[in-house]
Amino acid sequence: MSDTQPEPGTAPEEPEHDPAAPAPLDVPRTPTGNAEVDARLERLADADHLATDGHVEVYEDVHRGLRDALTALDARPGPPAPPSPYGTRS
Repeated sequence: MSDTQPEPGTAPEEPEHDPAAPAPLDVPRTPTGNAEVDARLERLADADHLATDGHVEVYEDVHRGLRDALTALDARPGPPAPPSPYGTRS
């Protein structure tokens, strides 16, 4: 008999289910239009290939990147303030 076929009268072996094994979450990620933010959100897909204990590193990396992107928005100079109709005061 071959190794690939079960003996007559026996059920084929099924692989054991391991609840800790990596499994894709299949959470949709909608592009935001901001390349930096979209790249961070796509990084979340890396968690799909890791065991649960590896998710924290991915989530912290994504959180750090999104926080940096928001901080950079605050650091950019905005448009100049409109001149005061009353002139400057001393």
